[in-house]
Amino acid sequence: MARALPLPIVLLTALALGQMPSPLATLERLFTVRPAQAAWFTTSFLQQVPVAQVDQVISALEAQLGRYLEARAEDDGFVVSFEKGEVPAVIVLDPEGRIAQLRFLTPRPRLASLEQALAAFRELPGKVSLLVLRDGEELAGLNPDESLAVGSSFKLAILNALWEEIKAGKRSWSEVVELRPQWKSLPTGILQNWPEGAPITLYTLAALMISLSDNTASDALLAVLGREQVEHWSGQNRPLLSTREAFALKNPENRGILERYLRADEVERRRLLPELDQIPLPPPTLFTGGPVAPEVEWFFSARELCRLIEGVADLPLMAINPGPVRPKGWRRIAYKGGSEPGVLNLTAFLSSNQGHRYCVVATWNDQTMLDEGRFVSLYGGLLEVLAGLQ
Repeated sequence: MARALPLPIVLLTALALGQMPSPLATLERLFTVRPAQAAWFTTSFLQQVPVAQVDQVISALEAQLGRYLEARAEDDGFVVSFEKGEVPAVIVLDPEGRIAQLRFLTPRPRLASLEQALAAFRELPGKVSLLVLRDGEELAGLNPDESLAVGSSFKLAILNALWEEIKAGKRSWSEVVELRPQWKSLPTGILQNWPEGAPITLYTLAALMISLSDNTASDALLAVLGREQVEHWSGQNRPLLSTREAFALKNPENRGILERYLRADEVERRRLLPELDQIPLPPPTLFTGGPVAPEVEWFFSARELCRLIEGVADLPLMAINPGPVRPKGWRRIAYKGGSEPGVLNLTAFLSSNQGHRYCVVATWNDQTMLDEGRFVSLYGGLLEVLAGLQ
């Protein structure tokens, strides 16, 4: 259900790839010598992206982030720095030093303080929740106890339930289950395409559930552990819906059972669940537009998510996919996010090089499509502020 974060805001690419004799100097030239010249690019690049469009992209970045300051190498790529923020960049040159590939990722605002970060989150429309904890103490909060829809971040509850049973000796990571057809859900993920009866360890299910937000993996673990066992961790979400059940309820063709479900109390809702198992899954394209049946969701406060991720933060599988968190500056990263139309959540538990432990949760809900790039950018800017506090 979650999409990979962050998404590129600009993608300029070509087929011809080669060695990189001087990528940093070439990147700097794009911002210091204007306009860009066609001779700087490969023919195949220009066939896809006219040189005038490159100038438009650079002008748009300067309009958003202010005056260009510098470009520098960082991690596996580069960063272009401006007065009001910075933009990760990827540039590849051909053997003659011409640009064959150019990509600018989501900008990171330059936030001077936690107060400035909070102010930026307050400006978002709709409902927003934010919580920053350091060693268990609250550094910043914006509606941290308000329950909002969090999408696939609810899977942290499933992982806590599994980890509890493993610690108690009731299960092991190496335990194998056979994939059942009734567990198969819609993407995100890969297990929906695996054959029925495929043997899978509980560790593989957990790793796919967290790193790829595999919906079939989460539904499999929910079934193996038992719904009531997982509900010890799910707060107000009772009954805790599987992703398949949620998709079925959201399908407009099933409006009748949705209305019955929303009117029902917890006992009646549980009685309706077997009916949902008999309903075919809707097409994935149903969830590519605006919000669909936003009442059907998983609701958690930022404080609840901090408790959930802290309980599993030291598991190695939590570090497989760091999401939008830049590894630089953090000794260890645990991350889980959730998103669907109208819902975004970013939840991270970070260990600093100085031994501090941070929980950073941000959730955004609205009745329309959300500006994912803006939200991820603000979150990244907040993490930069926290890295500077260490």
